[in-house]
Amino acid sequence: MSGEQILIFYYTFQRKEGGKCGHFSLSALRERNQMKSKHIFLGALVLFNTIAFGALFYFVCTKADYSLNQKEDSYLIGASYMTMNNEFYKIVNEEISARVEAEGDRFILRDPALDARRQIEQIEQMLEEGIDVLVVTPVDWESLTSVLERARKEGVRIIVADTNVQDDRLADCTITSDNYNAGTLVGEYFLSQKKEAKLIIMTHDTTKSGQDRVQGFLDTVSGHEGIEIVRRIECEGQTEIAMPRLQAAIAQGDKFDNVFCLNDLASVGVAAALEENGMLDSVDVYGVDASPDSKGLIKEEMMQASAAQFPTEIGGQIAEAIYKLLAGEKTEKDVLVPVELITRENVEEFGIDRWQ
Repeated sequence: MSGEQILIFYYTFQRKEGGKCGHFSLSALRERNQMKSKHIFLGALVLFNTIAFGALFYFVCTKADYSLNQKEDSYLIGASYMTMNNEFYKIVNEEISARVEAEGDRFILRDPALDARRQIEQIEQMLEEGIDVLVVTPVDWESLTSVLERARKEGVRIIVADTNVQDDRLADCTITSDNYNAGTLVGEYFLSQKKEAKLIIMTHDTTKSGQDRVQGFLDTVSGHEGIEIVRRIECEGQTEIAMPRLQAAIAQGDKFDNVFCLNDLASVGVAAALEENGMLDSVDVYGVDASPDSKGLIKEEMMQASAAQFPTEIGGQIAEAIYKLLAGEKTEKDVLVPVELITRENVEEFGIDRWQ
């Protein structure tokens, strides 16, 4: 699909929700244009992820303070997720910032854009600005020890979100999806569908969440006769990295018939690479997240399954933990939010065009 075709598709089907571009639904696309081309659909998903990255890069360059009606002696809450080009983090952040604003406190967000060094620098800047609580999703789970030690010495409460830091003692609370079980659920479903398979595994090895999902899947499927791991491909959980790296593996002659992806940004890139090479009908794709994009792929039989995360619940639990810590109350040290398996049989129950 050419760049011109992708742009025509995008400008034809984008819709506005409160001034922001929202996710499209496959049923709406059919009603408007009766267009069923898988190739166009995948091209649009890749384009949307690329545009989202550029738009949300705004947060790197601005120092927005989202709070209104601030109270006297208000608290300052700082947040740094690994990237803001993932809708998952946007939803988590909306839950937290809404609660902070309702409490009359102040909230600042920094986007390291998958740069571990930048994340450290941005956290240091927030410490200089006097934050009382830090919410952080590490780009590299091993990289933040020194800056988090500094934060604790300065009396800052630390909540780790979505994926662990290497030294969990530095966190007052860690709130994540049950990432290992996400991989396990997908692995169990995979085994129910396959007796033999040649697998490629798309990874993000610098994050504990990515490691746990992959390990849960591998622990479930490994040791079964007929299941072969052909290659692991590092893709940083990003569409624009997963697509060309899988294309490179195809060009090098790798023979495979199934792909497990640590998240659904990677799944979209994988599906696009397969479609471009005429392989989507012969290779099955599995992922984790159950993003609107991947649920659309599942419904259209272009992807087999995904383990659903619940970003609204995660954000709500983080917000609750923030105010317990500020009140001097204890929180659970580690919170695992359950995940659920989504397949073609139940995808409609979760809503195609929105997160859970």
